[in-house]
Amino acid sequence: MSGCILFIQRDLHITEVQQEVLVGCLSFVSLLGSLAGGRTSDAVGRKRTIGLAAVVFQAGAAVMTLAPSFRILMAGRLLAGVGIGFGVMIAPVYIAEISPAASRGSFTSFPEIFINLGILLGYISNYVFSGLPDHINWRVMLAVGIVPSVSIVFALLVIPESPRWLVVQGRAGEARAVLLKVTDSEEEADERLAEIEAAAAAATGSGQTVWRELTRPSPTIRRMLVTGLGIQCFQQITGIDALVYYSPTIFRDAGVTTESQLLLATVAVGFFKTVFIALAIVLIDRVGRKPLLYVSTVGMTVCLVLLAATLWLLAHGAVPKALGVAVAVVAVCGDVAFFSVGIGPVCWVTSSEIFPLRLRSQAAALGAAVNRVTSGTVAMSFLSVSRALSAAGAFSVFAAISALSVVFVHRLVPETKGKTLEEIELLFGDGEGESLGEVELGDAEHLVRRKG
Repeated sequence: MSGCILFIQRDLHITEVQQEVLVGCLSFVSLLGSLAGGRTSDAVGRKRTIGLAAVVFQAGAAVMTLAPSFRILMAGRLLAGVGIGFGVMIAPVYIAEISPAASRGSFTSFPEIFINLGILLGYISNYVFSGLPDHINWRVMLAVGIVPSVSIVFALLVIPESPRWLVVQGRAGEARAVLLKVTDSEEEADERLAEIEAAAAAATGSGQTVWRELTRPSPTIRRMLVTGLGIQCFQQITGIDALVYYSPTIFRDAGVTTESQLLLATVAVGFFKTVFIALAIVLIDRVGRKPLLYVSTVGMTVCLVLLAATLWLLAHGAVPKALGVAVAVVAVCGDVAFFSVGIGPVCWVTSSEIFPLRLRSQAAALGAAVNRVTSGTVAMSFLSVSRALSAAGAFSVFAAISALSVVFVHRLVPETKGKTLEEIELLFGDGEGESLGEVELGDAEHLVRRKG
């Protein structure tokens, strides 16, 4: 949409407010899909929910491609947003539930790398099709987004259902068959099945509905919610969507003039975003979640300070234009790179693995909803805030929030590398809110709780 919006504005003659609404509404409406996705995935299964997400998104993209007016374009954007909401909620939950503990972080990061790859391809398609007439180019840019999602139809023919969902449905035999395919031995499969059945039995015996437990949480669940929802909020409120959606506008303010240069600069942004998410996938199960979060949040803070300072100096003519443009491009690329190597993927990994089985899909849906609300707030307000505070002022605010995210990571995000989903619950304390004492990973596989 970042490149399309330049041509939609000219073709459909939309206002700046309409631009903000068109860009930002996707995030807000996707929270409806995320919230509905939690209940849907519990009812019909993780696998079918993935298919539903693809179908709804494809329908929305088709409507946008053929839209004759802003109103129809908005309808397609809203429909696509619902599909995206389903997708961002269910993909990490499904992968977390089917992956072995030792590689769960890398696998759960896959949706993020493909999101980033999609953004990069979107930037490239914007550049490639920008030479077409204004009433055609943005439609082609949107239409090509339908093609990759069709591959999900073929994926659904081969991927298994989540073994944890099958256990909850009383289909332990099918769950064991799935575990035999995704584990190294029959003994490991039986061990994981026993853990899942124990967690499911505890959920059945709790006597509380999921939403009642989430809205009136125990101390343990409260700590999980603060961590899960907090990291979702910080992922977006540090301004990443402002950079992704409005990078051409930011570069224009910095002094880049031609449309081809603007779109080429956004390709560089997408390239850095994709390369560094690939690096995160390699590192996340080796160095852990928390070190990557430290590098990410500190790096983003530095880049946002640098970008804000550069835009302020350019606005006051205090630095040569060529130097200012170069520094601004480097700062934007640096920010998305640090985002992608840490909080971008780790946010979804953490949210999908810290909650117990009985709450996982609904809590992950709630986290995705928080993510979408903050994303939409940033996307729909950025142009207005930039006008009120200047672009430099807006990014100064993002820098301050990013600095707070460093403190949040330090105080409230535990390390979950190498632990099974059932073991991670121990990191947050027991159901009575008492401390579990020092928790360590013994024999590289099982948690050993040392009594304090």
